[in-house]
Amino acid sequence: MTQPIVDTLCVIGPGLIGSSVLRRARLDSAIARETIAVDRDEQVCARVCELDLADIITTDALRGAAEADVVMLCVPVGAIATVAAEILPVMKPGAILTDVGSTRRSVVDAIAPHLRPDVAYVPAHPMAGTEHSGPDAGFATLFENRWCLLTPLENTSSKAIATIEALWHAMGARTRVMDIDHHDRICAIVSHVPHLLAFSICHTADTLADELRSEVLDFAASGFRDFTRIAASDPIMWRDIFLNNREAILEMLERFAQDAQKMATAIREGDEATIVSSVERGRAIRRSLIENRQA
Repeated sequence: MTQPIVDTLCVIGPGLIGSSVLRRARLDSAIARETIAVDRDEQVCARVCELDLADIITTDALRGAAEADVVMLCVPVGAIATVAAEILPVMKPGAILTDVGSTRRSVVDAIAPHLRPDVAYVPAHPMAGTEHSGPDAGFATLFENRWCLLTPLENTSSKAIATIEALWHAMGARTRVMDIDHHDRICAIVSHVPHLLAFSICHTADTLADELRSEVLDFAASGFRDFTRIAASDPIMWRDIFLNNREAILEMLERFAQDAQKMATAIREGDEATIVSSVERGRAIRRSLIENRQA
């Protein structure tokens, strides 16, 4: 019988990402022999139990971490370092700590002082999600054909990296190893700034005069509906992301503001060539996403 990738996998934070990992592990015994789900909220644990997402379900993070060969932190980025500092002292020698945070530099710097030489840390970011949250929001195919970006530290063992890569491949994801700061700049433009714009345009619509606001909501076309889908995301999660990746986000937001101003100037001056060129570039990017199976 083939050995599973991980003997005991502990997922702390069984929300959208964490519960999707657990669901996939339930379907594929090659991922883990045993799974542990941890959440400090007893009601969340009760729901995870009802959904039968893990072999062991507990509110005790220390218990879960002490028994695991891989601990995956699926908590908001603002809480990752705090939880890591709490559980690292009880983790088994040779175990691997990983996470799913969408910002890297701030998280890695905060965790670094607490790391142990006998516990590998492999930061990972699955580029997948929906606007929903909680254990009911997950599904086993969430990571299918999506990228998972790994940003290991320089002294991380190749064996630990290979284990986490194999884990994500088994989830259906494609993996890429990259530099921490490069990761944060990429995610700022492909995820963080688009979410910021979605929240902002919904705020703009909400602050219009009452009559106009009502008509915006009544007659919302597909473009605005797409923005509202993104804007339905968890506010605490996005607060943490914006604050933890602020430098990269502000850099990309400034780039966007410059391009938006150029488009405004083109519209004001009737510059048809600039308008068409901008729209064509957008269409080309959309085609590229479809070809890359990311749309």
